[in-house]
Amino acid sequence: MHTDKENCSSITTEIQSLDAEHHLHPFTNTGALNKKGARIITKGEGVYIWDSEGNKILDGMAGLWCVNMGYGRKELTEAATKQMTELPFYNTFFQTTHTPVAELAKEIASITPGDLNHIFFANSGSEAIDTIIRMVRHYWVIKGKPYKNILISRENAYHGSTVGGTSLGGMTGMHKQGAPLLPNIERIRQPYWYGEGADMTEEAFGIACAQALEEKILAVGPDNVAAFIGEPIQGAGGVIVPPANYWAEIQKICNKYDILLAADEVICGFGRTGSWFGSETLGIKPDIISMAKGLSSGYLPISAVAVGNRIANTFIEHNDDFHHGFTYSGHPVAAAVALANIRLMKAENIVEYVAKDIGPYFQKKLREALADHPLVGHIEGVGLIAGIALVKNKDTKEFFPGNLDIGMICRDHCFNNGLIMRAVGSRMVASPPLIISHAEVDELCEKARLCFDLTLQSVS
Repeated sequence: MHTDKENCSSITTEIQSLDAEHHLHPFTNTGALNKKGARIITKGEGVYIWDSEGNKILDGMAGLWCVNMGYGRKELTEAATKQMTELPFYNTFFQTTHTPVAELAKEIASITPGDLNHIFFANSGSEAIDTIIRMVRHYWVIKGKPYKNILISRENAYHGSTVGGTSLGGMTGMHKQGAPLLPNIERIRQPYWYGEGADMTEEAFGIACAQALEEKILAVGPDNVAAFIGEPIQGAGGVIVPPANYWAEIQKICNKYDILLAADEVICGFGRTGSWFGSETLGIKPDIISMAKGLSSGYLPISAVAVGNRIANTFIEHNDDFHHGFTYSGHPVAAAVALANIRLMKAENIVEYVAKDIGPYFQKKLREALADHPLVGHIEGVGLIAGIALVKNKDTKEFFPGNLDIGMICRDHCFNNGLIMRAVGSRMVASPPLIISHAEVDELCEKARLCFDLTLQSVS
């Protein structure tokens, strides 16, 4: 008679074999993974997931920055089931709509800042970014300035992995694959004070990074620049929180040269920073924003672009088609789940919980548990998102050499000890579900400390 452990191992081996035979993973060395065997996730509940070996793991990344309301929410699965039964699909082309998408557009408009009241739907953050690229460029065409088509972003920014998103982002590793990329994309330095500020004060560094935008605008010509785009807090770049004065200066420069300001809210949106959108937390007043991930808490793929009156009214009054969209733009089942998700967040006061309770607690506990660790050079974060710089020498801020992937070493220790944190170069990042409790934050910090200890042992 087989034991439960033997049965688990048998299932694991079988699924790993199928996966290796047919599945090409994103952002993965598939050959190396096939030899190792993928970890098989079988169940989720609250802030935890389980693998096929029966291991319980605290998901400190909310899936991929997205499962904000935690796993196993019946309110969301029931919304999907009901909509599947009534209308599993119809498109929003052909001058048609349906109840879920119309109600969701209104619900999103009720939480977006400023006058971002018009909503265009897509299916992923990358598609939302492509939509922004096309929309801001076409806006200037309508305004009689087709030459105003340069977009400026930042080094180490992440804006998705489509050709448009890759071109706009600042990930050099991605730029090496799939070239040539889109033309008329420029980039400026990122506002990473701890890693790049040298002896400057944080305030002086914030000014310098913002001035880099003005210098770039003047270099390419103000009449040629369509928009500047940035994540309120850089996510996949390692959770880079800009200096407090940075965004105000960026806003002034965009206003000065009549350049549209776009905020990529794919990670920061839906309560992550303690506001509905990171733009509110960081004091940004964008003309257009992208959103995805937390829109449905990751339960179904859906994304959106919220458009302010300046752009939206120009499109509406132009009296012509905008030739852009996707088969599943505003998919009724995804829309129904996203609608239920936002209403659930409102009913449970999740944004206030992050702002006034669990967010401050998370930031405080991280620092109490990890700031004195020999590996930890710096901790930064807001609400329920944090980045931790791992260093070889705390006093001199010396980082580990490039041939030693300290982040991946630490990430593997985390995964093997019941915790998911993400490695971004020499930085470890965390972004747990927004429904995480004080006790679960304590558990996350305790496990992180253990894994940092094991990492230090690995490199000593």
